[in-house]
Amino acid sequence: MSTPLPKLRIGILGCGVVGSQVAKQLLRHRQELSTRSGAELILTKIAVRDLKIPREGIDPGLLTTDSKSIVTDPEIDLIVEVMGGIEPARELILLAIENGKSVVTANKALLATHGADLYSAADARGVDLYYEAAVAGAIPILRPLRESLVGDHVTRIMGIVNGTTNYILTKMDEDGLGFDEALEGAQNLGYAESDPTADIEGFDAAAKAAILAGLAFHTRVTSTDVYREGITEITATDVAVAQSMNHVIKLLAIAELTPDDRISVRVHPALIPRTHPLASVRNAYNAVFVEAEAAGELMFYGRGAGGAPTASAVLGDVVAVARHLTSGALGPRESDYADRNIASIDDIKTQYLIRLDVADKPGVLAAVAQAFATENVSIQTVRQSGRGVDAELIVVTHGASEHALALTVKRLSQMDTVRTVESVIRVEGVVQR
Repeated sequence: MSTPLPKLRIGILGCGVVGSQVAKQLLRHRQELSTRSGAELILTKIAVRDLKIPREGIDPGLLTTDSKSIVTDPEIDLIVEVMGGIEPARELILLAIENGKSVVTANKALLATHGADLYSAADARGVDLYYEAAVAGAIPILRPLRESLVGDHVTRIMGIVNGTTNYILTKMDEDGLGFDEALEGAQNLGYAESDPTADIEGFDAAAKAAILAGLAFHTRVTSTDVYREGITEITATDVAVAQSMNHVIKLLAIAELTPDDRISVRVHPALIPRTHPLASVRNAYNAVFVEAEAAGELMFYGRGAGGAPTASAVLGDVVAVARHLTSGALGPRESDYADRNIASIDDIKTQYLIRLDVADKPGVLAAVAQAFATENVSIQTVRQSGRGVDAELIVVTHGASEHALALTVKRLSQMDTVRTVESVIRVEGVVQR
């Protein structure tokens, strides 16, 4: 006769796109998930804003608008937070921890802003705080960084971690769409919100980059430490130039160790060669490329957003935490022992593509080259095409610091023969460091 499994009661905060999928899958696969967990998983309560909204497949008796009653209920053992935003999510998670409950969250913005407070509270109370779903949806990337690669020395992470921007840039590359047209298509398909600012201006990717950097380099990193540029300035001409070079433009989240052992964390558009593994990541898919001293190059690829994929990551954490609760164990704690400094973007070296509209007359190329040389920025290639009274110059540099490049652009902008600096885009994946 088998021994009955101990009961483990779960409360969910939020029942939107992700929360509803978590609840449905937890109810649908309850027996299998319980067997894997070593505990009978019982969904006890779900906090919602509006009880009148129909939620197919979810018993209305589970719903409540009193979220605090869930995190303070002594009968509930584990809290799943999928409501998003900073407040009241932060207050509720801290209250849950204070009441001795382990927490699973998908809240990237909260972790990238107030993660230190949450980690400290969980450590002090001796409970788990898991958050695999906070970065790249269903893709298992945080646990490999926190556990599988903890014995290695990670040197660089470069990833596509926002599906909306990747979809937009894919359509611009493959279908020749302009930015506005591609964004509208993303909104029509539900990939982009009516207000897409968080995605297209890089805020979403910056929060994820901070979380990745903190785990990889054992240092507390917040979203304010991340240099950020969005994709709103990328034009169809930029995409066409990238194509002519056998490159593609992607919004990249990059976290890396500098030669002096600081951390560089940045989010910005960049050209990457079509031969690079990240170049083939299309539409709303995500991928994270990791470079480690012993393991070498690793890539994690899959669906980076959506209710069901994100719920998969949430439930993976639920099973892991449930196993700990039944065995009296705890998962890995926050690892911030390295306490590395964050490098200024001005000190970071990379390659650049600069596209210039110049007067089409003798001596212009030499003058432009002199502007680069004056600021010690070395030119790798230059291409010129005439367009009547003006011409287009496309310059690709060798590795140069952000500061030196900014001075060069300023100098170019002040030249009479340079009509406009049309664009400045970084080039990644080929830099000799």
